[in-house]
Amino acid sequence: MNPQDAQTVTHVNGADLCLETFGDRDDPAVLLIGSSMLTWPDGLCRRLAEDRFVIRYDMRDTGRSVSYGHRAAPYTLRDLVTDAMGLLDVLRLPAAHVAGFSVGGWIAQLAALDHPAKVASLTLIGTRPTAPGPADADLPEHDAELMQRMMSTPEPDWNDRESVIEHLVESDRLFAGTAPIDEAERRAVAERTFDRTPDVAASLTNIAFIDHGARWRERLAEIKAPTLVLHGTHDRFFPYGNGAALAREIPGARLVPLEGVGHELPRHAWDTLLSELIAHTTG
Repeated sequence: MNPQDAQTVTHVNGADLCLETFGDRDDPAVLLIGSSMLTWPDGLCRRLAEDRFVIRYDMRDTGRSVSYGHRAAPYTLRDLVTDAMGLLDVLRLPAAHVAGFSVGGWIAQLAALDHPAKVASLTLIGTRPTAPGPADADLPEHDAELMQRMMSTPEPDWNDRESVIEHLVESDRLFAGTAPIDEAERRAVAERTFDRTPDVAASLTNIAFIDHGARWRERLAEIKAPTLVLHGTHDRFFPYGNGAALAREIPGARLVPLEGVGHELPRHAWDTLLSELIAHTTG
Protein backbone atom coordinates (compact mmCIF):
# COMPACT_ATOMS: atom_id res chain seq x y z
CA MET A 1 0.00 0.00 0.00
CA ASN A 2 1.25 3.50 -0.79
CA PRO A 3 1.79 5.22 2.61
CA GLN A 4 -0.32 8.19 1.56
CA ASP A 5 -3.31 5.96 0.81
CA ALA A 6 -3.79 5.24 4.53
CA GLN A 7 -3.54 8.87 5.67
CA THR A 8 -6.57 10.58 7.21
CA VAL A 9 -7.14 14.24 8.06
CA THR A 10 -9.09 14.65 11.29
CA HIS A 11 -10.15 17.64 13.40
CA VAL A 12 -8.45 17.76 16.80
CA ASN A 13 -8.21 20.61 19.31
CA GLY A 14 -9.41 23.15 16.75
CA ALA A 15 -6.95 22.02 14.07
CA ASP A 16 -6.97 19.68 11.07
CA LEU A 17 -4.27 17.07 11.56
CA CYS A 18 -3.14 14.33 9.21
CA LEU A 19 -2.52 10.95 10.80
CA GLU A 20 -1.58 7.50 9.60
CA THR A 21 -1.71 4.11 11.30
CA PHE A 22 0.10 0.84 10.67
CA GLY A 23 -0.61 -2.61 12.01
CA ASP A 24 -3.24 -4.34 14.13
CA ARG A 25 -5.34 -2.32 16.58
CA ASP A 26 -5.25 -5.26 18.97
CA ASP A 27 -1.51 -4.82 19.45
CA PRO A 28 -0.10 -2.29 21.96
CA ALA A 29 -0.40 1.23 20.52
CA VAL A 30 2.71 3.35 19.95
CA LEU A 31 2.28 7.06 19.18
CA LEU A 32 5.28 8.44 17.28
CA ILE A 33 5.80 12.21 17.63
CA GLY A 34 8.16 14.12 15.36
CA SER A 35 8.07 17.36 13.45
CA SER A 36 6.06 15.54 10.78
CA MET A 37 5.05 11.95 10.10
CA LEU A 38 8.00 11.68 7.69
CA THR A 39 10.32 12.06 10.69
CA TRP A 40 9.58 8.35 11.15
CA PRO A 41 10.69 6.43 8.02
CA ASP A 42 8.12 4.22 6.32
CA GLY A 43 10.28 1.11 6.67
CA LEU A 44 10.82 1.70 10.37
CA CYS A 45 7.07 2.09 10.91
CA ARG A 46 6.28 -1.08 8.98
CA ARG A 47 8.79 -3.13 10.95
CA LEU A 48 7.47 -1.77 14.24
CA ALA A 49 3.93 -2.55 13.07
CA GLU A 50 4.77 -6.26 12.98
CA ASP A 51 4.36 -6.16 16.76
CA ARG A 52 2.68 -2.82 17.54
CA PHE A 53 -0.21 -0.63 16.41
CA VAL A 54 1.75 2.36 15.11
CA ILE A 55 0.45 5.93 14.87
CA ARG A 56 2.34 8.78 13.25
CA TYR A 57 1.06 12.22 12.27
CA ASP A 58 1.89 15.64 10.88
CA MET A 59 2.28 18.28 13.55
CA ARG A 60 0.65 21.64 12.83
CA ASP A 61 2.41 23.51 10.01
CA THR A 62 3.86 20.30 8.59
CA GLY A 63 2.77 17.89 5.87
CA ARG A 64 -0.96 17.70 5.23
CA SER A 65 -1.94 19.21 8.59
CA VAL A 66 -3.11 22.80 8.97
CA SER A 67 -0.59 25.42 7.84
CA TYR A 68 -0.58 28.98 9.15
CA GLY A 69 2.37 30.50 7.31
CA HIS A 70 5.95 31.40 8.15
CA ARG A 71 6.25 32.77 11.71
CA ALA A 72 2.46 33.20 11.85
CA ALA A 73 1.62 30.27 14.13
CA PRO A 74 -1.21 31.04 16.58
CA TYR A 75 -0.63 27.96 18.75
CA THR A 76 1.62 27.12 21.72
CA LEU A 77 3.76 24.15 22.63
CA ARG A 78 1.05 23.04 25.05
CA ASP A 79 -1.46 23.11 22.17
CA LEU A 80 0.78 20.62 20.37
CA VAL A 81 0.68 18.39 23.44
CA THR A 82 -3.13 18.59 23.52
CA ASP A 83 -3.15 17.75 19.79
CA ALA A 84 -1.15 14.57 20.35
CA MET A 85 -3.35 13.38 23.20
CA GLY A 86 -6.46 14.30 21.21
CA LEU A 87 -5.42 11.92 18.46
CA LEU A 88 -5.67 9.07 20.96
CA ASP A 89 -9.26 10.13 21.63
CA VAL A 90 -10.00 10.17 17.89
CA LEU A 91 -8.64 6.62 17.65
CA ARG A 92 -10.62 5.60 20.79
CA LEU A 93 -7.44 4.67 22.62
CA PRO A 94 -7.38 5.34 26.37
CA ALA A 95 -3.57 5.38 26.36
CA ALA A 96 -0.54 4.63 24.22
CA HIS A 97 3.19 4.15 24.46
CA VAL A 98 4.58 7.55 23.43
CA ALA A 99 7.85 8.05 21.57
CA GLY A 100 9.20 11.49 20.65
CA PHE A 101 12.17 12.43 18.48
CA SER A 102 13.87 15.84 18.65
CA VAL A 103 11.19 18.54 19.10
CA GLY A 104 8.69 15.69 19.36
CA GLY A 105 10.53 14.76 22.53
CA TRP A 106 9.41 18.04 24.13
CA ILE A 107 5.80 17.14 23.35
CA ALA A 108 6.32 13.61 24.67
CA GLN A 109 7.83 14.84 27.95
CA LEU A 110 4.96 17.27 28.52
CA ALA A 111 2.42 14.59 27.64
CA ALA A 112 3.90 12.34 30.32
CA LEU A 113 3.81 15.20 32.83
CA ASP A 114 0.39 16.66 32.06
CA HIS A 115 -1.52 13.60 30.77
CA PRO A 116 0.03 10.73 32.74
CA ALA A 117 -2.99 8.43 32.40
CA LYS A 118 -2.61 8.49 28.60
CA VAL A 119 1.12 7.67 28.51
CA ALA A 120 1.73 3.97 29.12
CA SER A 121 5.47 4.39 28.60
CA LEU A 122 7.79 7.11 27.35
CA THR A 123 10.61 6.88 24.81
CA LEU A 124 12.77 9.95 24.16
CA ILE A 125 15.10 9.99 21.15
CA GLY A 126 17.58 12.75 20.32
CA THR A 127 15.90 15.41 22.43
CA ARG A 128 16.60 17.64 25.43
CA PRO A 129 14.80 18.77 28.61
CA THR A 130 14.50 22.44 27.61
CA ALA A 131 12.76 24.40 24.86
CA PRO A 132 14.51 26.60 22.23
CA GLY A 133 16.94 29.15 23.53
CA PRO A 134 20.30 29.00 25.30
CA ALA A 135 21.02 25.67 26.94
CA ASP A 136 21.12 25.40 30.71
CA ALA A 137 24.63 25.88 32.09
CA ASP A 138 25.04 22.17 32.83
CA LEU A 139 23.84 21.03 29.39
CA PRO A 140 25.85 20.96 26.16
CA GLU A 141 24.85 23.63 23.66
CA HIS A 142 24.40 23.06 19.92
CA ASP A 143 27.73 22.32 18.28
CA ALA A 144 29.29 25.67 17.30
CA GLU A 145 30.54 24.49 13.90
CA LEU A 146 27.16 23.00 13.07
CA MET A 147 25.38 26.23 13.96
CA GLN A 148 27.86 28.32 11.97
CA ARG A 149 27.28 26.16 8.90
CA MET A 150 23.51 26.30 9.38
CA MET A 151 23.50 30.08 9.80
CA SER A 152 25.81 30.66 6.83
CA THR A 153 23.76 28.51 4.45
CA PRO A 154 21.57 30.76 2.28
CA GLU A 155 17.85 30.12 2.38
CA PRO A 156 16.51 28.39 -0.71
CA ASP A 157 13.85 29.83 -2.97
CA TRP A 158 10.98 28.32 -0.99
CA ASN A 159 8.79 28.25 -4.11
CA ASP A 160 11.34 26.33 -6.17
CA ARG A 161 11.02 22.58 -5.71
CA GLU A 162 14.59 21.65 -6.63
CA SER A 163 16.08 24.41 -4.47
CA VAL A 164 14.09 23.32 -1.42
CA ILE A 165 14.85 19.62 -1.96
CA GLU A 166 18.59 20.29 -2.09
CA HIS A 167 18.29 22.45 1.05
CA LEU A 168 16.57 19.60 2.90
CA VAL A 169 19.15 17.03 1.80
CA GLU A 170 21.99 19.35 2.85
CA SER A 171 20.36 19.65 6.26
CA ASP A 172 20.34 15.85 6.52
CA ARG A 173 24.06 15.83 5.68
CA LEU A 174 24.77 18.36 8.45
CA PHE A 175 22.80 16.42 11.07
CA ALA A 176 24.25 13.00 10.17
CA GLY A 177 26.61 11.10 12.42
CA THR A 178 29.71 9.18 11.43
CA ALA A 179 28.03 7.24 8.60
CA PRO A 180 27.19 9.11 5.37
CA ILE A 181 23.53 9.50 4.58
CA ASP A 182 21.82 7.50 1.85
CA GLU A 183 21.54 10.35 -0.64
CA ALA A 184 18.88 8.70 -2.81
CA GLU A 185 16.75 7.80 0.21
CA ARG A 186 16.99 11.28 1.75
CA ARG A 187 16.26 12.94 -1.59
CA ALA A 188 13.11 10.83 -1.96
CA VAL A 189 11.95 11.93 1.50
CA ALA A 190 12.75 15.56 0.65
CA GLU A 191 10.68 15.29 -2.51
CA ARG A 192 7.73 13.91 -0.55
CA THR A 193 8.17 16.64 2.05
CA PHE A 194 7.99 19.40 -0.55
CA ASP A 195 5.08 17.83 -2.43
CA ARG A 196 2.88 17.39 0.66
CA THR A 197 3.77 20.57 2.59
CA PRO A 198 2.06 23.89 1.73
CA ASP A 199 4.74 26.04 3.41
CA VAL A 200 8.07 24.30 3.94
CA ALA A 201 9.65 27.37 5.56
CA ALA A 202 6.90 27.38 8.19
CA SER A 203 7.28 23.65 8.76
CA LEU A 204 10.99 24.03 9.52
CA THR A 205 10.97 27.15 11.69
CA ASN A 206 7.62 27.88 13.36
CA ILE A 207 8.26 25.50 16.28
CA ALA A 208 11.14 27.74 17.40
CA PHE A 209 9.02 30.90 17.54
CA ILE A 210 5.82 29.77 19.26
CA ASP A 211 5.08 30.29 22.95
CA HIS A 212 6.80 27.42 24.77
CA GLY A 213 5.27 28.22 28.15
CA ALA A 214 6.79 27.42 31.52
CA ARG A 215 9.95 25.36 31.88
CA TRP A 216 9.42 21.68 32.61
CA ARG A 217 12.92 20.35 33.35
CA GLU A 218 12.40 20.92 37.06
CA ARG A 219 9.31 18.67 36.88
CA LEU A 220 10.98 15.65 35.26
CA ALA A 221 11.09 13.82 38.61
CA GLU A 222 7.27 13.77 38.48
CA ILE A 223 7.22 11.47 35.43
CA LYS A 224 5.76 8.10 36.38
CA ALA A 225 5.82 6.42 32.97
CA PRO A 226 8.61 3.89 32.43
CA THR A 227 11.12 5.83 30.36
CA LEU A 228 13.67 4.84 27.73
CA VAL A 229 16.17 7.40 26.43
CA LEU A 230 17.91 6.73 23.11
CA HIS A 231 20.51 9.27 22.00
CA GLY A 232 23.08 9.44 19.23
CA THR A 233 26.65 9.67 20.45
CA HIS A 234 27.46 12.01 17.54
CA ASP A 235 24.37 14.22 17.77
CA ARG A 236 25.70 17.75 17.27
CA PHE A 237 22.33 19.50 17.42
CA PHE A 238 21.23 18.12 20.79
CA PRO A 239 24.54 16.64 22.02
CA TYR A 240 24.60 13.40 23.97
CA GLY A 241 24.76 15.11 27.38
CA ASN A 242 21.13 16.16 26.92
CA GLY A 243 20.01 12.53 26.74
CA ALA A 244 22.19 11.68 29.73
CA ALA A 245 20.52 14.48 31.72
CA LEU A 246 17.05 13.20 30.85
CA ALA A 247 17.99 9.71 31.99
CA ARG A 248 19.39 11.04 35.28
CA GLU A 249 16.43 13.24 36.09
CA ILE A 250 13.51 10.99 35.12
CA PRO A 251 13.07 8.33 37.83
CA GLY A 252 14.09 4.87 36.66
CA ALA A 253 14.90 5.99 33.12
CA ARG A 254 17.31 3.89 31.09
CA LEU A 255 19.82 5.44 28.67
CA VAL A 256 20.88 3.61 25.50
CA PRO A 257 23.59 5.22 23.37
CA LEU A 258 23.20 4.99 19.60
CA GLU A 259 26.83 4.69 18.55
CA GLY A 260 27.88 6.96 15.70
CA VAL A 261 24.36 8.31 15.21
CA GLY A 262 23.76 12.02 14.77
CA HIS A 263 20.48 13.95 14.98
CA GLU A 264 18.69 11.43 12.80
CA LEU A 265 16.97 8.05 12.61
CA PRO A 266 19.27 6.30 10.13
CA ARG A 267 18.61 2.84 8.77
CA HIS A 268 21.75 1.37 10.38
CA ALA A 269 20.32 2.21 13.83
CA TRP A 270 16.88 0.67 13.25
CA ASP A 271 17.71 -2.76 14.67
CA THR A 272 18.81 -1.27 17.98
CA LEU A 273 15.97 1.23 18.08
CA LEU A 274 13.30 -1.36 17.31
CA SER A 275 14.57 -4.00 19.69
CA GLU A 276 14.78 -1.47 22.51
CA LEU A 277 11.38 0.07 21.75
CA ILE A 278 9.60 -3.29 21.49
CA ALA A 279 11.14 -4.53 24.73
CA HIS A 280 10.26 -1.25 26.45
CA THR A 281 6.62 -1.40 25.34
CA THR A 282 6.05 -5.03 26.31
CA GLY A 283 3.92 -5.83 29.34
